[in-house]
Amino acid sequence: MTARVSLALLALPALLLVPASPAAQPEKAQPAPIKVGVIGLDNYQAVAFTQDFHNPKAAGDLAGIKVVAAFPAGSPDIEESQRELPKWVDQIKKLGVEVVASPEEVLKRSDAILLMSVDGRAHLEQLKPIFKAGKPVYVGRPLAASLADAVEIFRLAKEHKTPIFSCSQHRFSPGFIGMRNHPEVGKVLGADVYGGCPREPHHPDLFWHAVHGVETLYTIMGPGCASVTRASTEVADVVTGTWADGRVGVYRGLRQGAPKYSAVVFGDKGVSPAGVYGHGVPVKGVAPTTDKYMGYEATAAEIAKFFKTGTPPVSAEETIEVFAFMEAAEESKRLGGAPVKLETVLAKARKK
Repeated sequence: MTARVSLALLALPALLLVPASPAAQPEKAQPAPIKVGVIGLDNYQAVAFTQDFHNPKAAGDLAGIKVVAAFPAGSPDIEESQRELPKWVDQIKKLGVEVVASPEEVLKRSDAILLMSVDGRAHLEQLKPIFKAGKPVYVGRPLAASLADAVEIFRLAKEHKTPIFSCSQHRFSPGFIGMRNHPEVGKVLGADVYGGCPREPHHPDLFWHAVHGVETLYTIMGPGCASVTRASTEVADVVTGTWADGRVGVYRGLRQGAPKYSAVVFGDKGVSPAGVYGHGVPVKGVAPTTDKYMGYEATAAEIAKFFKTGTPPVSAEETIEVFAFMEAAEESKRLGGAPVKLETVLAKARKK
C-alpha cells in the first residue's frame, strides 16, 4: 500500500464524522395558516385588514393569517352601506378572497371570523351562529347600535365560551395608545379628544362614527368614568366625562368644519398633542410625525394575535363601559345636559 493510499484511508473516519451541511437538513414544516372568514363587506376595514394579512412581507403577529371567504351582507336602509358595498366586494376579490353565498358558508370554511358589517343593529343576530360555532370573532365598529345589545353580545359570548373583542382602529394607533404614561406626559390626568361626528338616523348620535373618538378617549384615559354631561348643537357635541378618581376627559364631536381626529393630553409632567397621523412627543420606535395613517396595521396585528391565542386585547368590561359612556351622553342630551351616571344606564340595559 502506498503512502498516499494509507493517508487517504486514515482520513476516511474523520470524513465520516463531519455533520451534514445545513442545506441537507430537512426543513421544519410551517404551521398551517389560520383561515379567516369575513361577514360584511360594506366597511373598508375588511379590505384593510385583509391587505395586512396577505402582505408577502407580513411577519410576527401578522404572519400565518389567510382570509379565505367573505359574505357581502349590507343594509338596504343605510346609504353608506349601499354606496360602499360594491367597491369593497370588488377589492376583496382582487385580494384572492372568494365571495360566497351565505354566512353559513363563511363559518364552514373558517377558523376565525371578522364581522365587519357597518350596521351595528345587525351584529347581535349575526353573532349568534358564530357563538354557537365557538369560533373567535373580531367585531368592527360599531359593535352595536344600543348599550342593551352590547351587554347581550358579551353575555352570549361568555355563555358559549367564545372569544370576542371589538375596538376602533384608533385604539392601537401609536399616536394615541403611546400617550398612556408617556415619559414626557407622565400619569394622564385628562384628555380632550376630537373627531368627526356625522349622524346616521338608525343609530344614536355617538354610536356611528363618533365611537372612534370616544374609544380614543378611553385609549388614553383608561376605564373608570362615573358620569357624563353633554352639550349638543348642529355644529358640535361636547361630552364631558368625570372619572371616579377625579380626572376629566372630554370628547368633542365635529359636524361642521374639518373632521380631524386628534387629542390633547394633560399629565402630571406635561401637556402634549396626540394624533392618529402622528403625535407631539416621540413614542419609542415610531417617527415623531408622519402623514401615514397608523391604525389599521397595528389593529390587524392585534386581531391576528387574538386569533392565535384567544385572548382579547380589550376587555369586555371596558368595551361595555365605552357604550355606557355613549348611552349616558344620549340620556344627558334628552335631559338638557344634566349629569347622567354610567351605572344608571347600565342597570337599565341589563334589565332589557
